[in-house]
Amino acid sequence: MYTVFLAGGIASGKSTVSRLLRERGAFVIDLDEVSREVTTPGSAACHALAQEFGTDILDEQGALRRDVLAARAFVSAQSTATLEKTMHPYIRARLGQLLEERRAAGGVVVVEIPLLDRVEDLLPMANEVLCVTCPLAVRRLRAVGRGMEASDFDARVSRQATDEYLVSHATTVLSNDGDERDLTQKVEAWWDEHTSRDWKDAWE
Repeated sequence: MYTVFLAGGIASGKSTVSRLLRERGAFVIDLDEVSREVTTPGSAACHALAQEFGTDILDEQGALRRDVLAARAFVSAQSTATLEKTMHPYIRARLGQLLEERRAAGGVVVVEIPLLDRVEDLLPMANEVLCVTCPLAVRRLRAVGRGMEASDFDARVSRQATDEYLVSHATTVLSNDGDERDLTQKVEAWWDEHTSRDWKDAWE
């Protein structure tokens, strides 16, 4: 099994790369989905969050009231850090389980990482860190074109790692400074290299 962490800022094209790799046969794990999975009603993660942010973040069935949690967790950098610190052990443990369950099947496993700088301690799990970069102005145009307010985009970008940070932690960088056809060609080249017989022999 060859494990790839895929990272990129908002509107960088990371989701497109993830989709293209999935279409070519990669098994994709979305860390956002893992986060939702570990916060099912009655879970240990929900209990831990309730201890930190108040029992009323859970409804009568024990399900997480995400809007209430968000209102408290994102009010300051300190509360956001508390949220991340509380959730991280559960996300790490579940990701480890998913990777172990997949190991027997082999192949390329892509873990889509929303915020690479928040999970640096997970990097040893990966054989490669693949980062998608794109000029900030292009990303803003893409986001606004999809209906996002420019101010919302700017606010989100301010909370994310810079492309410079991503590049400094990347094994491989895909520059998404062209159209989707150009990005597809770059993904195809990466895939062909990583699934060739010689390359597979090197990591099996």
